Amino acid sequence: MLTIDGVGRVYPNGTRALERIGLTLEAGEILAVVGGSGCGKSTLLRLVSGLDRASEGRILVDGAAIAEPHPAVGIVFQEPRLLPWLDVADNVGFGIAHLPRAEREGRIAAVLAKVGLADYARRWPRELSGGQAQRVAIARALVARPSVLLLDEPFSALDAFTRADLQDHLLDLWAESRPTMVLVTHDIEEALVLADRIVVMQPKPGRIAAETRVALPRPRDRLAPEFEEAKRRILRSLDDTLSTRPRGEEIAPAAAI
Repeated sequence: MLTIDGVGRVYPNGTRALERIGLTLEAGEILAVVGGSGCGKSTLLRLVSGLDRASEGRILVDGAAIAEPHPAVGIVFQEPRLLPWLDVADNVGFGIAHLPRAEREGRIAAVLAKVGLADYARRWPRELSGGQAQRVAIARALVARPSVLLLDEPFSALDAFTRADLQDHLLDLWAESRPTMVLVTHDIEEALVLADRIVVMQPKPGRIAAETRVALPRPRDRLAPEFEEAKRRILRSLDDTLSTRPRGEEIAPAAAI
């Protein structure tokens, strides 16, 4: 379980980036966070990852307080951030160097197979396509077997076809171990494809403006009328971020509304 309890963040220059963020995610839940630039989406992810510290409130993963990077929390950034002097296998295993060699190599081989790169272990980052490099970044986050996986616009730099393919592949990977996932994205369709729940944030300071549960069955048909209607509702919620009054609604197939 991931608990974000009254979290705020004030920068050293006095700018309040986040204010009173409160969320509870059950084990295995996928949450998407959407909103315009400057609403604090990535700041929130950095706090949950332990890369930055909250100015107020607390963040708990399975009861443990998060105030610095923690092995229970993995993160995938917008750019793969692979180390160019390490091959694919060593990039994936960078964060588990403390494990015995046999266990480390076994984990690396297993996770590369899961992301479809079993034959790429000795390739260099420069030899990979954008989609392959991001698969390596996902493998690097998964190899430590985190209970919480954070994704900061992980597919935004990819072409539409590769992005859709990796969205589906990410769900396949999630289904195997079901980590709790928090996805920051500007892409409403991506949020609807992946998430169980969508939070819309508004800026100055960043706070939750709307919270919506997605009841559409998986796999989700991007061309279905129910999907298009759900997308319109989220877009309306984004428009409503001009208002200061939070609200939430349920997204469901038409027959269930």
